[in-house]
Amino acid sequence: MSQWLHQRPLHNPLPNPYPLSPRNSMTFQFQRPMLLVLNRTTLLVLLSLLVVLGVILPWTGTPGFMFPNATSSLAKWRDYTLSQAASFVAKNGTIIVCAVSQPYLPFLNNWLISISRQKHQDQVLVIAEDYATLYKVNGRWPGHAVLVPPAPDSQTAHKFGSQGFFNFTSRRPRHLLHILELGYNVMYNDVDMVWLKDPFPYLQGDHDVYFTDDMAAVKPLDHSHDLPPPGKKGRTYICSCMIFLRPTDGAKLVMKKWIEELQAEPWSKAKKANDQPAFNWALNKTAGQVDLYLLPQSAFPTGGLYFKNQTWVEETKGKHVIIHNNYITGFEKKIKRFRDFGLWLVDDHAVESPLGKL
Repeated sequence: MSQWLHQRPLHNPLPNPYPLSPRNSMTFQFQRPMLLVLNRTTLLVLLSLLVVLGVILPWTGTPGFMFPNATSSLAKWRDYTLSQAASFVAKNGTIIVCAVSQPYLPFLNNWLISISRQKHQDQVLVIAEDYATLYKVNGRWPGHAVLVPPAPDSQTAHKFGSQGFFNFTSRRPRHLLHILELGYNVMYNDVDMVWLKDPFPYLQGDHDVYFTDDMAAVKPLDHSHDLPPPGKKGRTYICSCMIFLRPTDGAKLVMKKWIEELQAEPWSKAKKANDQPAFNWALNKTAGQVDLYLLPQSAFPTGGLYFKNQTWVEETKGKHVIIHNNYITGFEKKIKRFRDFGLWLVDDHAVESPLGKL
């Protein structure tokens, strides 16, 4: 651009038969630098406009008359159904599911890196709980995200104990039930988890529902795989963070009961519920009708055990499969703890994620 601005002016080799009057000549000399200034200003304005259109509008919704192709692409993902998405990602009749809102995208990426190392990333379906997440994931990894409307409020869905968080997590059993009714096996994970090994060899037998204990008390290595006895509140303390379901009548019954329990005990300011107690009540109330399987603690420890009992970690070294970063709240605290234990992978290994570096 600078070469053009300072280029030597071209001269007409032929004499001008109509020379400019002195007044017109002065006007021309005055206008020329003004044109150069206007050209610079115009270019800056155009560049700024391109940045706005290219970066901001995809998140807020692009007007169709400006970019019809972009609009149709976004509309495609808005109309993408859970049935279509499940069919696209399923491998050997099995889908790995998570539910994510925009604040959790760094955790999603961390989780995906660990899954990619076990060669199961193609089976992952991200249930986006806001349109920003839907467009972000499908923009980089087409077909692997779906939004089941209506989308909850993404600004409140990440705060544990809030009504927004309850609304966000209470949608989970409906998503899982829908996938079961489509005929697929489904594994659900929270995204504050890291896979150290392939979990599928641990899903032994043909049970309806597989789950993990959320208690930090150490169990014997050969502990029972039955549903544990109820605790002080009259129910078990099973974690709703890691569940594997087969498309059986028993698994569907548990999901339906989970939905009923959530409806019977909604969120209130006095009782800031989440979805996990309802899941436990569902397991407890259907235990006699459903084939349940408790996964081994040494392979699927709760965060209250793995991050707080180093003696146990050393004694069970080599047995850990999926680590859950629970028993702690707050994004920064979770990230720090992952970093302290060498489990925050996105800093140095983002290229291993299907999403790349976010």
